[in-house]
Amino acid sequence: MTIGSVARFSASVARLGSLTTLAVGIIALQGYGQSRSEIIVPGTGIQLKQVGDDFEDEAWEYIPRDPKSTEDIDENQRMPMGKSTNGRWYEGAKRGHPDVVKRVPTPPGGIPGSEGSLLMRSLFTGIPNRPSRKMHQDDFICNVQYRLGGTLKVSQTPNITTRVFIPPLDEWENRNGPHFAFRAAVETRVAEKKQVLFFTNNSEKDEVYWPGLFILRGTRQVEGRMVPYAYFRVRADRSGGDFMGPEIPETGWWTLGLTFTPDGLVHYFARQGVDELTRDDYIATAMPYGYRCEELRSFFYNVVNGDNGRDWSTDWIVDDPKLYVVQSPRVANRK
Repeated sequence: MTIGSVARFSASVARLGSLTTLAVGIIALQGYGQSRSEIIVPGTGIQLKQVGDDFEDEAWEYIPRDPKSTEDIDENQRMPMGKSTNGRWYEGAKRGHPDVVKRVPTPPGGIPGSEGSLLMRSLFTGIPNRPSRKMHQDDFICNVQYRLGGTLKVSQTPNITTRVFIPPLDEWENRNGPHFAFRAAVETRVAEKKQVLFFTNNSEKDEVYWPGLFILRGTRQVEGRMVPYAYFRVRADRSGGDFMGPEIPETGWWTLGLTFTPDGLVHYFARQGVDELTRDDYIATAMPYGYRCEELRSFFYNVVNGDNGRDWSTDWIVDDPKLYVVQSPRVANRK
């Protein structure tokens, strides 16, 4: 089967998958007392230019300060953390940064006029130089809290967008499952019971969680052959489980977005190409883990591989991540 015929087959299934996902999303919205027309589309409002990046500075550089952190595996943060020289990005203390983070020429079809984008890829997504042969992920985190002087309340309807270059499927790491994600760190308050001797104290604690859109590889049989395809999964439903999003009919540039609304819900969008998102690009609405989102801490990218010490992750290129708010009190102006 030719690449073109696979693409046409994937496109037809993708249209069905998109309609199914959209129907699920609309049903979910009815349960939340909203309509699709009421959702704020990512890219709406005032852009907070202190946050995000366009990667146009030819001197853009990331200082890794290896070995990277792997707190999620062995509780080792390995200070000091890596960071970009422009102060807009930093290594995640929980999982560490991708092994390669560098500015590259924008691939064809990108944002008009864009000369620079960001490449991320990893070999050791677990503990450096100690392959686990289990799937792990690295984080690359946008600096939001320091540059704004704190978190953003969802009463301001923060929303974020990014462009992602999805490479041809024959250039991916040869592994089914998640390869990349665009996610946010958000915060809520949850009830907590503590037993002290014969008494139970009721209190609240901060709970951080990480909703977002994952890009995955799968395979299926077409005309007697197993062929790869790509699709989205959404994190997460009320129980914390990921759920199926639409298929990706064609690789190349895509625009992804997340909106966080004052009712504590998360809204997910994606469209092919680099044009701004519209309501037609809506995927779903969720209340991940049953938590009502209260504050946005940051947003970030995940790079995932099998951590076998041999196979590099898929190359992921991103451009022009932006943060917006619909209502904006005064925020710190850090350049």
